[in-house]
Amino acid sequence: MGLEDMLWLKNQSRQENVIYLVVWVILFATPLLSLYVRSVSDQSISFDWTEVFIVWRRFAVFLLLFLIHNFLLAPLLVYKQRRLLYFSIVAIILTVFVIYQCSIRPDRKRTMRQMPPPMELRDSRPSELSSSHSSTSDNHPPFAFRRHFPPPIIGERDILAVMILLLMFGANLGVKFYFRSRNDRKKLLELEKQNLEQQLVYLRYQINPHFFMNTLNNIHALVDIAPQKAQETILELSKMMRFVLYEGDKSGVSLSREFEFLRTYIKLMQLRYTDKVKISVDLPEEVPEKSIPPLMLISFIENAFKHGVSYQHASFIEVKASFDNDHLLFRCRNSKAEKPNEEKGGVGLANVRQRLDLLYDNHYTLVINDGAKEYNVELTIPLS
Repeated sequence: MGLEDMLWLKNQSRQENVIYLVVWVILFATPLLSLYVRSVSDQSISFDWTEVFIVWRRFAVFLLLFLIHNFLLAPLLVYKQRRLLYFSIVAIILTVFVIYQCSIRPDRKRTMRQMPPPMELRDSRPSELSSSHSSTSDNHPPFAFRRHFPPPIIGERDILAVMILLLMFGANLGVKFYFRSRNDRKKLLELEKQNLEQQLVYLRYQINPHFFMNTLNNIHALVDIAPQKAQETILELSKMMRFVLYEGDKSGVSLSREFEFLRTYIKLMQLRYTDKVKISVDLPEEVPEKSIPPLMLISFIENAFKHGVSYQHASFIEVKASFDNDHLLFRCRNSKAEKPNEEKGGVGLANVRQRLDLLYDNHYTLVINDGAKEYNVELTIPLS
């Protein structure tokens, strides 16, 4: 795990703890605010800290259980997937909590204090009971004939407290699962980014040998036809190699550098063909200060020279680029030779489509019209 990831996780933990702190501060401030409002609205009520401390004591029990759940129990379920251990411990905590609630219930203590004395004591004091019976016979039945039932083990307040505890645990789990999902999404995006970069590197390594193979074939042809032009071509090739070596592995290059590279390549290819091949290049000299993935457009031009040039008949190649609302509009149009060049080793337009899909997803358009006599490519990509 890198330093950046550690800092991000630390920030996530800090945000989670801030949420808990704010909620508990509001809860503990509620009785203070409630008592203050009542004392202001009703002058007969005085601000009594004893009442506040009683409520805080109840809150303190929930706070203690929350801390145990947040730092010890919740990680077992959220991060370690120890479901059986988690639910077992939670069940034990709930049982202990119910016993504690029943033991501190005020109405149970008060009822126990008001219960009548045992039968043995009543039998041992007949005179007192007799006098008590004579004095109360007109109003109430004798004490010995009353039936007193003990209060239920779990009362309404106990059930409410357990429900609050369960909701508190559930909210704690919900927050932790939320932050874990954020962390998982970040990891997934990083993995997708790494996979994208690896695929792009692989595709660039495919393009570079393919490009150099075609260029060297051109130089080989020029050595026999025009040695002087072959020497000039070698100089042009050195410029192109410098671009490929130092710019080709970057995520983006300036439009001016990319267009200069295309002009050099087309100029090099023109040396190989006669005037029967009409080559038209319309690449703007003034371009916006935007970037483009390197070697993205060269594949279309290579394909035009490879399949659109005929040595027997007149043929043409047209390359044009323009701009519209931060988008590059690129067009490459060429005639179709009756017997196209059958050079091997090309990676084809499938490679280009894959790069476009990885880089731009659905934010580009590529239209290819493969007619009977000409081949037309229109590409629109956003500029950054």
